[in-house]
Amino acid sequence: MTKFANAGQMCVAPDYVLVHNSVREKFVAMLKETVLNFFSEDPSTDYNYGKIINEKQFKRLIGYLDNGTVVWGGKYDSRKLYIEPTIIENILPDAPVMKEEIFGPILPVIAFEHFEDAKTIIDRNPNPLSFYVYTSDSKKEKEWLQAIPAGGACVNNSSWHFTNHHLPLGGRGNSGMGEYHGKNSFEVFSHRKAVMKTPTWFDPAIKYPPFKGKMWLFKKIMR
Repeated sequence: MTKFANAGQMCVAPDYVLVHNSVREKFVAMLKETVLNFFSEDPSTDYNYGKIINEKQFKRLIGYLDNGTVVWGGKYDSRKLYIEPTIIENILPDAPVMKEEIFGPILPVIAFEHFEDAKTIIDRNPNPLSFYVYTSDSKKEKEWLQAIPAGGACVNNSSWHFTNHHLPLGGRGNSGMGEYHGKNSFEVFSHRKAVMKTPTWFDPAIKYPPFKGKMWLFKKIMR
């Protein structure tokens, strides 16, 4: 449920959920129940639920509500910059909500039948900052983690790798470059200057022309 923590305004919050067809209805029903238990029947007055940071982001998020069918939530109040925890289904692949970082409390739920179907959806926006796998099958766990390049990953939880300072946090490709946290923070914000020193008495002829007859040795040394 880190999707709705801070009203979804976290870089490591899930942007969508892929759930197998066989458990989709059960999953959505339990998700609705959990949202209700966590944030009460009126999240707008609940201490544990936040508001959107500013009007610009609020308007952007409201625009996503018509990208699919709202099956839970969908209420909002522009005066309070409040958007209810919202679950949407029946989203078209090219909908804006599937192509942009949501950064808000709107969760698309997408059903799939086969591994390759789900992977195709992920591959439309490759190299996510975070990737989360929920399974009790170690074989499936390994298959997913190896198949999906991502900045970081969790198994059977979401976003909590962010809290572990022993784990590097960072993206790859479109989701960013570099890593921080703990020692990684020191390294990413430091520049290690490479210096090679050669003694004055050592100046092998292999460094200089003519190179004919030397290349095999040069390649062997450089390797």
